[in-house]
Amino acid sequence: MEAPDLRVYNTLTKEKEPFRTVDPGKVRMYVCGPTVYKPSHLGHMVGPVIFDTVKRYLTYLGYQVTFVINITDIDDKLIAEAPRQKITVTELAERVTKDYVENLRMLNVTGVDHMPRATHHIPEIRTMIEGLIAKGFAYAASGDVYFDVTKDDDYGKLCHRDPAQLEAGSRIEVSDKKRNPGDFALWKAAKPGEPAWDSPWGQGRPGWHIECSAMSVKLLGQTLDIHGGGLDLQFPHHENELAQSESYHGTTFVRYWMHNGLMKTGAEKMSKSKGNEIVVSELLKRYDPETLRFFLLATHYRRPIDYSEDRLDEVRRGLEGFYRFFERFERITKARFYDLQAPSARSSFEPGQPATEFLVEIVRLWEQFLEHMDDDFNTGGAIGVLYELLTALNRFADSRQLESAAADPADIRALQRGALVLKELSQILGIFHQPPATRETVSNELVSGLVQLILEVRNDARKNRNFALADLIRKRLGELGVSLEDRKEDTIWRLGGTC
Repeated sequence: MEAPDLRVYNTLTKEKEPFRTVDPGKVRMYVCGPTVYKPSHLGHMVGPVIFDTVKRYLTYLGYQVTFVINITDIDDKLIAEAPRQKITVTELAERVTKDYVENLRMLNVTGVDHMPRATHHIPEIRTMIEGLIAKGFAYAASGDVYFDVTKDDDYGKLCHRDPAQLEAGSRIEVSDKKRNPGDFALWKAAKPGEPAWDSPWGQGRPGWHIECSAMSVKLLGQTLDIHGGGLDLQFPHHENELAQSESYHGTTFVRYWMHNGLMKTGAEKMSKSKGNEIVVSELLKRYDPETLRFFLLATHYRRPIDYSEDRLDEVRRGLEGFYRFFERFERITKARFYDLQAPSARSSFEPGQPATEFLVEIVRLWEQFLEHMDDDFNTGGAIGVLYELLTALNRFADSRQLESAAADPADIRALQRGALVLKELSQILGIFHQPPATRETVSNELVSGLVQLILEVRNDARKNRNFALADLIRKRLGELGVSLEDRKEDTIWRLGGTC
């Protein structure tokens, strides 16, 4: 099978291309994960959330997707950080990897099939290095091994620059062992006390770039359909991966290179080295995971994401509109939105006969959502459609007075069908799969009872025209995170957000 409408921007060609896989119906996707030496910051979540959503959509289209995110658990940064924490490199890597995996779980990144660690693939790495030396693309030098960029005729093609341009101002290690300044390390001789493995060139450890080449081919084969990662990895990491992989295998390494924009705080990229990182585990103490995932998907993946808590608060307020509808849906239908069993695969969708104006609009929005996703996985545009769908659902419920006892059952069924579309599309984005944690707390009978008692006091104050007391109660409850909505027949409350 193929997806004739899906177009993907390829960094290599700088064009949107029709999506065609190596094996029809199957997708091999590799995304570069973190170097695990410090707790995950929000920037580390951008790629996993985006490519988890890419997998969700490809699966929705009918593809079988194998999704790999690697872990770099041996690197100069780990070797430097472990002594500062008075633990071993292995202990540090385990601790930080556990933090990373837990953050992925919280943000509902469920599609990762394999998470290989570099230290678990040393034999494959050594074999690939030996092959590159045998083919004349690499050379040993006093315990180190380097890839010779002058032997690769199209080196620089991913960045669309010649090697001399790439060397200027880039992160290239300086060494008098190199034949050329742009040559990069495949194997590094170990210094005393550093973690090391045996090799034909002496005790040492792999270079950063060769790890991904060896692990990807081990798990996915010689040609990947999608290779993803942050824009900052385009050079040197991905350029070097491409060079050594194609030199070794003699075939195309990746069909579609996808690079996501970076998380920024102000004008700077969020990173540990700059000291401006926002640690995810700390952020999750103040924001629901769904707010963070929604925030990361609200921008097209190739654009930078501007971080601010004002923006997160704005996203949280926007989500409240959906949560209010879910509560309204339950009042009308006596069924939970979260329990709806929506389609998990794309199929034709018709408004039915007679084709009501409401259902015709729902079909139009469903098509528009998928058009955005077909256009290079434009989640930002797709989220905009979700808001339009929410407006349509609420407008229909208002116009047909679906919360009244005289509501037409046919109209309620139409609302259910529209809500099912909202569930179907939100599944693709990995949102609205369960109530936010803040709402689970309202099931506590004591809390609910106390708030209801306060509302009865407020209602009595309003009846007696003591509006000052009623307003004071609303204000004090708001300060405690309880928001109120006065309706004709009653007052409803919720914990967190605004009504």
